[in-house]
Amino acid sequence: MQKVLTAEQMREVDRLTTEKYGIPSLLLMENAAHAVARVITEKLGGSVEGKSILILCGKGNNGGDGTALSRILWQDGAHVAVLLFGLITEVRGDAKTNFDILRRIEDGAATSVVFNKLGIQDNRFDLIPTLEGMLCDDKIELVVDALFGTGLTSPLTDIFVEALQRLENHRPLMLAVDLPSGLDADSNEPLGPHVNATTTVTFTAPKQANVVAPASQFNGELIVTNIGSPQELIDQQPSQLFLAMPDDAISWLSKSAFTSASYKNKRGHVLMIAGSRDYTGAAVLCGNSAIRSGVGLVTLAVPESSRESVVARVTPEVMVRGIAETTNGSAAVAAFDEINGFLKNVDVIAIGSGLSSKEDETREFILRIVEERKTPVVIDADGLTALSPFNIEGSVELPLILTPHKGEFMRLLGTEDKSFIKDRVAAVRNFAVKHKVILLLKGERALIGEPGGKVVVNPTGNSGLGKAGNGDTLTGLIAGFAAQAVQMKIDMFETVVAAVYVAGMAGDIAEKKYGKRVMTASDVRDCLTEVFDSLVPR
Repeated sequence: MQKVLTAEQMREVDRLTTEKYGIPSLLLMENAAHAVARVITEKLGGSVEGKSILILCGKGNNGGDGTALSRILWQDGAHVAVLLFGLITEVRGDAKTNFDILRRIEDGAATSVVFNKLGIQDNRFDLIPTLEGMLCDDKIELVVDALFGTGLTSPLTDIFVEALQRLENHRPLMLAVDLPSGLDADSNEPLGPHVNATTTVTFTAPKQANVVAPASQFNGELIVTNIGSPQELIDQQPSQLFLAMPDDAISWLSKSAFTSASYKNKRGHVLMIAGSRDYTGAAVLCGNSAIRSGVGLVTLAVPESSRESVVARVTPEVMVRGIAETTNGSAAVAAFDEINGFLKNVDVIAIGSGLSSKEDETREFILRIVEERKTPVVIDADGLTALSPFNIEGSVELPLILTPHKGEFMRLLGTEDKSFIKDRVAAVRNFAVKHKVILLLKGERALIGEPGGKVVVNPTGNSGLGKAGNGDTLTGLIAGFAAQAVQMKIDMFETVVAAVYVAGMAGDIAEKKYGKRVMTASDVRDCLTEVFDSLVPR
């Protein structure tokens, strides 16, 4: 997991890098510029020689990064134009040093570097036409946003809004330095008008606006680069927000790897209570996904009236047991007794997919399963609805893993007021801490919270997953991973993070193979093979 820092924490890391380790701040700026230059070179085909690049600079350190970048690109043979959105007399510190260097270069090489010294206050009506003229030039192959970075806390106004309008009209290839201008580093919501970047290169550690939706969607491809700050300074920051990384899935798969002593009873047993007369497909999807997770055994408990339909479609390796319909009080008791009768060798229960929570008896049945559990329980779909508003206390020993989407989460909270989840990170953290549960909030950039306050952002997946059945497939994968974790003594939060990452990767592969329009939940499940092979080759 990669720690996500606030703007203030990032400034502290920079300060300590200089004070504690003696690495000059000017060198950090130079390293940042070189890092961006490397990305630009790669994006433009391996060389910037002869390429025309426009760099928009502010008067702060982000503009200093951009100015140093312009020098590096010029030295590599690019034709660089720099527009300063501010007065040169207002530039200070390391940024001024780099602006002064560029001015000297301009004096001796005006044909290669065009440095516009026009400022906001004196030349308001000159700068925008200059920008418009450059954007109309077909030779401009890339525009770099080095206006504000992580220092912005209020909406863009005046000339900056005018500049954004011109950029929006022309839609050039855009690269943002550290953070697209118009975003607040510490918020998942845009401040107002903002840059829509194709690529964002951020330094040392990602910030919340880099990784949490909806702000994250304006970053384009995010590249995190090391510019010289020691890792220990990042680790020392008190942030409890993290970004899931490939290594999280790789580590989990290594811990749960097959050995010569592996056999079904050592790889975990999942019991999935799923399906109903009208929703047999959900049970099939859950079972088929779980058995592909590497778990040893999967048992589907479905209403007796649905059993034959499920058996006909589920993969034969999944065991199917019919239980009493929970349509009245006595039947609900009978169903619970049947479930209780074969829990002895079960490691994890998953409940909710395809159930109907309309009947009081079904809700009582679900509640009793949760309250009298002897194993971890994964709860999805109507299992969540049956427990809403949520007032159950989880535990570390027998964790509850809740997997709501936005609407289900609001029902768990007992509110229809969307402002309660506007700050998604805080909402997930507060709920997980309060109820001592592992909470997966699905949707764009899924968030996973745990009772200690840690929240992890999952970067994999795409909008093609927002179709029927993908939630059931995810539940099956999480349950399968969780059962293996019980048998192999792997941390359950780490397990959920890995499962969500893997499921998202499968969705990304399915998108490439079939496209968002065509891809189905079954396609996603079938792509798990390629995910596992790419992370831990056979």
